[in-house]
Amino acid sequence: MSAKKLSPHLLRTTILGLMVGLSGCGNKPINTTYNTTNKNINNNLPFVVATNSVICDLTKQVAGDTINLICLIPPGINPINYKPIPEDNQAIKNASLVLYHGYNFEPGLIKIIEEIKKPKLKIAVAKTMGVNSIQIRKNGKQIIEPHVWHNPINTIKMVEIINSSLVKLAPENKNIYNRNTKKVTKEINQINSWIKSRLASIPDKNRKLITTNSAMIYYVKAYDIPYSVNLGNVKNIGKLTDTKVMNLARDIQKAQVPTIFTDTNTNSNLLAPVATAAKVKVFQRPLYIDGLGEPGSDGETYQKMMAANTRIIVEGLGGTYLKFEPKNSRNK
Repeated sequence: MSAKKLSPHLLRTTILGLMVGLSGCGNKPINTTYNTTNKNINNNLPFVVATNSVICDLTKQVAGDTINLICLIPPGINPINYKPIPEDNQAIKNASLVLYHGYNFEPGLIKIIEEIKKPKLKIAVAKTMGVNSIQIRKNGKQIIEPHVWHNPINTIKMVEIINSSLVKLAPENKNIYNRNTKKVTKEINQINSWIKSRLASIPDKNRKLITTNSAMIYYVKAYDIPYSVNLGNVKNIGKLTDTKVMNLARDIQKAQVPTIFTDTNTNSNLLAPVATAAKVKVFQRPLYIDGLGEPGSDGETYQKMMAANTRIIVEGLGGTYLKFEPKNSRNK
């Protein structure tokens, strides 16, 4: 099918998440590059936009080198707070396929996506998944908690939706997409089993998760871990009174855990007053909650991010960490 072309100016000025060095068979390393050059662009291939780092990575793993992948929100930025730039608008207009999250996870970009008539293929990957979503109460309203990928079973469904969307875009590559989807699904199933085994090593009395974000509710529901206290208010810790700090500390003490956890978008120093009052530790490494880690980090891909988060939780709560090693499909 004919590919839409982006102007050289746009390609030089847009932050791009580009496909680099991944063959269709999925055997070469997967890398994400955010840069301002167009040296890796192939104008004979369709342009696909992925809004956030999780969908970017999953799309890359399924598509291989069959598309030009433009990723709009770099790792380390909370999609909910992301402010679109003019180049995002142009990238969406010129794409053959837009893959976004849904559930108002990228509100700035979703507004643009819904207003633009093209492309015809615009898929809300998480929302289309449709099942296993969890409602929470926020600002007096019931909403869907959007961080569905923290349950690997949900992520497998996201991969399947990405696969079917790519097949619609480029049916000639159906075998490549199906093969890569099978590979990714197998690895996610493996890491799901590994997570269960590592969490089982945590002493029963410690197996409770206290974090600064409601996003991990998918993780704790998937693995049957009590979600004792959500410390979301610590982001406004400067506004909390001593009484509120002591109330949070008392709730933490009731949970009887040795460690509480922060995330990459929260300054761990904000937890210090609460942790001191509760006489617990704040784990030194933050959880990846709103997306993947920077390229080169231990959370740079979906699989690595899930392994890194599990390692943090297991080590923080007194379990036994053993490195996740995916089994090659040829070594059955």
